[in-house]
Amino acid sequence: MHFTSEQRLDDGVLEREFTLGEIPGTLWTTGSEPAPLILMAHNNGLPKAEPRLVARARYTAARGYAVATIDAAGCGDRPRSAADEQARADLRRAMRAGEPVDEILESFIGPLVDHAVPEWQTTLDALLELPEIGSPVGYSGGWTALGIRLAVVEPRIAAAGFFAGGYVPRAQREEARQVTVPLLFLLQWDDEGNPRQRALDLFDAFGSKEKTLHANLGGHTGTPWFELEDGCRFLDRHLK
Repeated sequence: MHFTSEQRLDDGVLEREFTLGEIPGTLWTTGSEPAPLILMAHNNGLPKAEPRLVARARYTAARGYAVATIDAAGCGDRPRSAADEQARADLRRAMRAGEPVDEILESFIGPLVDHAVPEWQTTLDALLELPEIGSPVGYSGGWTALGIRLAVVEPRIAAAGFFAGGYVPRAQREEARQVTVPLLFLLQWDDEGNPRQRALDLFDAFGSKEKTLHANLGGHTGTPWFELEDGCRFLDRHLK
């Protein structure tokens, strides 16, 4: 892992950009003592610099966590394959035409998850070698499909917070039954792009003995800010 830049932000959080082979990432920390690590990913591979992700990361780091994110292959500044470009073009065309998009999303998001999970595990290995990062590890983010797969295959993840926004492929909906860590699930009741019943069915499918659903009125980007505070209290219960 090679740190390429760092800056101390106004809230006291240290923000550092890093590279790990071809993987670009960002790490936010507040001190030198080992802190529990939160892996934070935005909806279906949107870039790590997305303002809402950065705001959540800084807030969470200021609460005493180390927070890390990476760009998945084909996301952010990473090059896209011809298949990626075609899938995105097909998705835009279908959405403009008002056509069903589930099968396009299946063909796009499924492989994205498959490719992203090993990179996140490689990143986790490297992060846990840093003296300022300890365990346990949590996951928090809008990319629920990625979080489901990681929670199933990665035993170091002890708790997870998911957002019911963004498409979850059928494979991850089935894998949800294998998720057993404590879980907080956020749902925007009026999210026009994500059917409410599908989100409720996914929550029901999770195998966790401790799982909590928070539902709020509003559209996709209308999650109340207080949910971030509640999310940190959830992490505090299970990671500190």
